[in-house]
Amino acid sequence: MNLDFLKPLLERPGPWASVYVETDRSTEDAAQIQRLRNRAAAAQLVDEGADPATIRAVAERLGAEPVSGPPPGRALFATEGEVVLDLPLTAAPPSAEATWTTLPHIAPLVLLRSDEPACQVALIDREGADLELRDSRGRRNLGEARGKQWQGRGHRSIPQDRYEWHYSNKVEDAWEETADIIAGELARRCPQDGGTLLVLAGDARERKAVRERLPQRLRSVAVEVDHGGRAPGASTELLDRQIEEARSRYAQERVRSALDDFRRARGRPGEHREVTVDTGRGPAAEGIPAVAAAAREHQVATLLLGRGAPDASRPVWVGSGPDEIAVGRAEARGWGIGRPEEARADDALLRACVAAGSEVLVVPEEMAGPAGGLGAVLRWSD
Repeated sequence: MNLDFLKPLLERPGPWASVYVETDRSTEDAAQIQRLRNRAAAAQLVDEGADPATIRAVAERLGAEPVSGPPPGRALFATEGEVVLDLPLTAAPPSAEATWTTLPHIAPLVLLRSDEPACQVALIDREGADLELRDSRGRRNLGEARGKQWQGRGHRSIPQDRYEWHYSNKVEDAWEETADIIAGELARRCPQDGGTLLVLAGDARERKAVRERLPQRLRSVAVEVDHGGRAPGASTELLDRQIEEARSRYAQERVRSALDDFRRARGRPGEHREVTVDTGRGPAAEGIPAVAAAAREHQVATLLLGRGAPDASRPVWVGSGPDEIAVGRAEARGWGIGRPEEARADDALLRACVAAGSEVLVVPEEMAGPAGGLGAVLRWSD
């Protein structure tokens, strides 16, 4: 999961109101239930000592919830009388929760939003490709990659004489150039860090030609699907189903791959090894002291967070900078953190990951993850 959408939370010092509420309106008394939930969230913020301006801003935003069509839940983050982020959730929180803490309480957000990767879709034919991005914020049209238009294309009757060979080769040359254009546009638009899945849909021959022209790192995250096309009014139901299945498989494969890297690189619990293994991603860190040290040094490539991780709520000490993390108050002062404050380990580590551009993967309960539920694959060794 890429957490760039949380960067606005790094721009304010806090403290923060973090609110998670269910927004389901499927029952007859849903509106009344929603008002009670909103009132309970505001009351929790009052009890925790939030300032009146921030409580008012949260209450007004919750009160403006649309009557129909909301997501299953929402997460709000507010400070200094302003709602900084208002995010839809793909799963409803188990109960309304409102906290007033030094850091924004972002850990539940990671568990309540879809962990499926962003997905760039290319609908391909011989004339070009329509491009679309699908991620946690929905779908966005990215325009098109327009191929080479040869003047002979579209003629219905072709002379069956010595010009036939010339015509056919012109058409093939035009298509080869179009495939190059589409592949180049995808390489320009699609991140090649492994976090974005590329789906190629449309005519089989054209899909294959585009894939063969992609850079290797992008080719390795590309999948082809049988359905979908550029024709106006074409049904997308089967295409949508194949895309969601591909995203789900890819998300699971990324977690398994990261865990494989982690296990190969792992040293003794609480330590990270000083030898680089052949994963190409450096050693591993396990446990709060080691992962905090890695985050402090901007070493975390992938943070592994287990569902129900027992170490997640353990206290650490933080400063104003996202990389200012220490296990104890004395250690924090030793690292030059002038006024250390207590925070949850998961919130502090996630804040550091947002700032460093680190990937965060949630380890399902059925997979064996790091001891204590917190671990990391690092960018380099010491």
